[in-house]
Amino acid sequence: MKNWILITLIFGLFTACTPAAEPVIFGEDMCAHCKMTIVDEPFAAELVTQKGKVFKFDAIECMMQFLQKKQSDNMALMLVRDYENPKEWQDATQCNYLISKELPSPMGAGLSAWLFKENATAMQAQKGGELYDWAGLKQQFQ
Repeated sequence: MKNWILITLIFGLFTACTPAAEPVIFGEDMCAHCKMTIVDEPFAAELVTQKGKVFKFDAIECMMQFLQKKQSDNMALMLVRDYENPKEWQDATQCNYLISKELPSPMGAGLSAWLFKENATAMQAQKGGELYDWAGLKQQFQ
């Protein structure tokens, strides 16, 4: 019986430290950068540190400004929502980004994330703006 308790405690310690995304409670959670309530699902973003601390954002631009102050190499996860499928987190480093004033985001930068480049290109054809990959987006926020 003692071994079972010990094994359970050890497993609990390891899983408690594993970096993982947390669900955003829209209308309740606050942005770690601007302190506004997170309400717009397609623009939400999240960072998780190597130690498992979670930072939630109401807009991708808030996450990018937050990353200017924090070291991104300390982040285990950098997550955004695909504009067309905002229910699931996507790896921010693998997405494409459209900045278009015709597609307003919560903080006004017009920044949206797209898992598939062809979808971002189609929206750009409709709304105008500029397309970026993760490296190009980081340069825009330096």
